[in-house]
Amino acid sequence: MRPLPTLLPRFAPVALPVLAALLAGCTTSSDTAIRNAVAPAQEKGVSLFDGKSLQGWSGQSSHWTVKDGTITGFTTAANPLKNNTFLVWTNGTVSNFELHLKYRIQGGNSGVQYRSTLMDPAEFIVGGYQADIDSTPRYSGILYEERGRGILCERGQRTLVKDQDGKTTVKVVGTLGTPESLQTVIHTDSQWNDYTIVAKGNQVLHFINGRLMSDCVDLGAKRAQAGVLALQIHVGPPMQVQFKDLMLYPLPASEPTSDLPIAPKPPAPPAPPAK
Repeated sequence: MRPLPTLLPRFAPVALPVLAALLAGCTTSSDTAIRNAVAPAQEKGVSLFDGKSLQGWSGQSSHWTVKDGTITGFTTAANPLKNNTFLVWTNGTVSNFELHLKYRIQGGNSGVQYRSTLMDPAEFIVGGYQADIDSTPRYSGILYEERGRGILCERGQRTLVKDQDGKTTVKVVGTLGTPESLQTVIHTDSQWNDYTIVAKGNQVLHFINGRLMSDCVDLGAKRAQAGVLALQIHVGPPMQVQFKDLMLYPLPASEPTSDLPIAPKPPAPPAPPAK
C-alpha cells in the first residue's frame, strides 16, 4: 500500500495516525486534518493569462472578455445562457498538475474544469472534473463531475469513489471540517479568493484561501487521467466571475493509486501449532 508520498510533502505535515486513519476508511477530526496549499518549490510554473487578451483561450465572445486585467465571464438578463458554457485553454491539456489562481464572483455559479472533455466545440460545452465556485454558501470547493457522475466530494469531505454493481459509489472516509466552518474562509462579497487544485494520479484536492476543502481518490472506471482545462459560467440569473494570476505547475507522472483500500486487510490467521 502506497500512501501517496509524492503529494504530501508539499503540504503542511500530516501526522501518521491521521494518514493511517484515512487509508483505513476512518473519520479524522478537522483539527488534525488541516493542510495548507503552497506552490511547488522545485517546479516551474506556466502563466496561462497575459492580463491583456484571451490569447490561448477559446469561448463565446458574447460571454467572455478581458476586464480590468482579468478574465471575465458574464451573463445578463438580455443575454442569458441556454447551456453552461466554458472558456477553454487551447495551449495543451492537463494530467498531473497543480493550478493556482485567484477568482471572485458576483451572483450565480462557476467552476474550473480539468482533465475534462470538450463535448460540443460549437457551444463550448465541457464535461468532466470541476472545482466548483459559487456565490452562495453551498458549492464552493466541492468536486463535481460536469455531465458525468455528479458530486464526488462535498466540501469538508475525504472520499473514495469506486464502482459497485455497475454503479458509482462514493464513500466518505474522512472529514476536513464542517461545510459551514470551511465556508467562513471563502469570500462571497466580491473579494478575491485563492484557489488551488492538485491532481496527482487518482487523487484530486481543492484548496481555497489555503484551506483544504475536498480530497478525493477516484478509482471509478469513468475517471479521467488527462483532458482539457476550462473556466465555466452557469445558466441562471445574471452573473459575473473573474479570474487572474493563473499559474499551472505540471507534476511528474504518477502511478494510479488503485491499491488504496476501503478498509484495512484482516489480520493473517495464526500459524498452526508446531507438532
